Amino acid sequence: MEGNWPRIAVLGAGSVGCYFGGMLARAGALVTLIGRPLHVGAIARHGLFIDALHFQQYIPVSASTEISAANDAEVVLFCVKTVNTEEAAKSVVPHLAPNAALISLQNGVDNVERIRSATKIDAFAAVVYVAAAMTAPGRVKHSGRGDLIVGDLPGRTHNDARRRRQLERIASLFERAGVPCRVSSNVQGELWLKMIINCAYNAISALGRAQYHRVGGNRWTRELMIKVTEEALEVARAAGVQLPDVDMVETVLKISESMANATSSTAQDLARGKPTEIDSLNGYLVRRGAEVGVPTPVNQTLHALVKLLEESAQSNQ
Repeated sequence: MEGNWPRIAVLGAGSVGCYFGGMLARAGALVTLIGRPLHVGAIARHGLFIDALHFQQYIPVSASTEISAANDAEVVLFCVKTVNTEEAAKSVVPHLAPNAALISLQNGVDNVERIRSATKIDAFAAVVYVAAAMTAPGRVKHSGRGDLIVGDLPGRTHNDARRRRQLERIASLFERAGVPCRVSSNVQGELWLKMIINCAYNAISALGRAQYHRVGGNRWTRELMIKVTEEALEVARAAGVQLPDVDMVETVLKISESMANATSSTAQDLARGKPTEIDSLNGYLVRRGAEVGVPTPVNQTLHALVKLLEESAQSNQ
């Protein structure tokens, strides 16, 4: 451990991984970003450029395309696309230090279970609120928020005190780096809340090619977002999920103010001709709804339309 910072690896150094990994590196942490060749090459030449709300800076940080760059990492920010969860987890786990903390900063609600099934490792969950986009290789644009909620999912029966200490330490690392981070005793509910927000914004933002302030400010899409949220709430209740004690519709709509200039990751993926994570968002709600007997026609429609756009975008590459 260098300067009281653990060795940190960021697996899947896209916009989210680069923003949070970059903030840690800016504060002095020993960080290695593991990502695609174009980004890694640019970072190796110039450093990682973060264009944030309150600063613009090149940040010296190690970067690699090789999974072995995670050797002896004590903390891993696991930021890969949900479709790659199992494969990436199996690849990185053999390289980690004993008792390393693996933290999933992914979209969706089931990644921790999938990591456990693939590796027998109990990852921590992180709920991410940030508006960030890669504007060019090695350059990330931050346009809103940038805070985390971390926690342990239910079902663990051992080492709870040690896990709690790990969580507090993780939160303190981010706080030292200027990233607001709190520990939640109901991170499952927080994950569902974030997924519901994603379901309300991601597809509509992508289909309408609109930033969040336009999605929330348009009366037709606002009505659609409310219907998406109401369906999701019915699914959550039927599935026995304990949601945070907040007005869910109001919380969803307020995101159009706190992340006004955000463009959804779904929109960004479609623009680049990449697969989206819509199967882990509206698609997950549709599947879970079918399992618990709750119809989800609005979410089903949004899911189908994004899948059509996804197919078209990929065929044009």
